[in-house]
Amino acid sequence: MSLNVSDTALREGLAASLAVPRWVEDVASAAPFDDLAALLAAAHAAATPLSPAEIDEAIAHHPRIGEKPKGEGTSQSFSRAEQGSDTEFAEEIAAGNRAYEERFGRVFIIRAAGRGRAEILAELTRRLELDNDTELAIVGEQLRDIALLRLEKLFGEDAA
Repeated sequence: MSLNVSDTALREGLAASLAVPRWVEDVASAAPFDDLAALLAAAHAAATPLSPAEIDEAIAHHPRIGEKPKGEGTSQSFSRAEQGSDTEFAEEIAAGNRAYEERFGRVFIIRAAGRGRAEILAELTRRLELDNDTELAIVGEQLRDIALLRLEKLFGEDAA
């Protein structure tokens, strides 16, 4: 069995999952994939690790935790679904976002899917205490994990 997806659809899905051109090219050039697991393995390998410049590229396409994405498209739809509509801890998360951006100079990134607001706030607070290199590595891992979840939704068995 082969993952039956056109090159165009694959590249569009990859870009919506992680907006890093080098990563999109690395993964797409490994196609065709036997199955979703093979795609995810290639995607994981190509994103481990992301360079600091690639992290900056990818972050430019992510809204702040607690804020709605601007614009329309697959990436924005993913962000809306991942963050949900829960407003609990909204003020605390907004304050944490400001402190994080002041401390690290970038938007706080976390895989929000499957996490409650209290857990996100606790992780934001914990990560504010980390040094920049440690935090940058975590951001890269979070971006990779978000991308893998998005690819599962796009190309998995339940994909429409």
